[in-house]
Amino acid sequence: MSDVMMIPVLPCVSLPETLAFYGALGFEVTHRQTTPNVYAATRRGDIHLHFMGMKKLDPRQAYTTCLVLVPEVEPLHETFAEGLRKAYGKLPVAGLPRISRMRKGQSRFTVVDVAGNSVVFIQQGAPDDDEEEGAAGSRPDAPSNSHMGKALRAAARLRDFKNDDAAAARVLDVALAREAPAAPLERARALAARLELAVVLGEAERARALRAAIGEAPLSDEERAQIQPALDAVDALERSQASQA
Repeated sequence: MSDVMMIPVLPCVSLPETLAFYGALGFEVTHRQTTPNVYAATRRGDIHLHFMGMKKLDPRQAYTTCLVLVPEVEPLHETFAEGLRKAYGKLPVAGLPRISRMRKGQSRFTVVDVAGNSVVFIQQGAPDDDEEEGAAGSRPDAPSNSHMGKALRAAARLRDFKNDDAAAARVLDVALAREAPAAPLERARALAARLELAVVLGEAERARALRAAIGEAPLSDEERAQIQPALDAVDALERSQASQA
């Protein structure tokens, strides 16, 4: 059965826009037709994606999804991100189209195209959502079982697996607004996580306030060093959002 191949056929509204988007990701068009029906075939190495025209499709309501198993996700994400920056002038991380952000060690990311189709790239052999979350919970920097720690885990799940940044932000906002005591480092981690979401959601004023709160947090030098990678990632995200035009 090694000669068997399954190819997803995804709907699209505008074939030219769809092909341009996937072209930015390095896909080549191997077939294209407009009659008797709109259809195209693309490939990138061993990855094949086909598209069919669907005029009444509402990209905002689209739910078509396909999974692509690849040997490694981080290099592929970097390649896709660079192609999208060149095509769109900045990295599209919200709206349509978009690409989800990657954390170090993350095993999957999602590309949502101009028609609202979600293509999820997963590293071969990666655990499922619950197993991956459990593995993350065993790391030394994993959130505790405090209220703030639980909020951090819930927000991470919404961000990384559900691709719902707005919901993740709401979870952290509720936790940060509570008067319940929280360890300074864990609160700073929550502030940094919310800062990243503020950048993605275009909340400039909120981002400035969060940066100020992190700067005023009562942290030791060692604790500040622990959250610095998260802040560096936010800085890199902000640079990726700056127009290259």
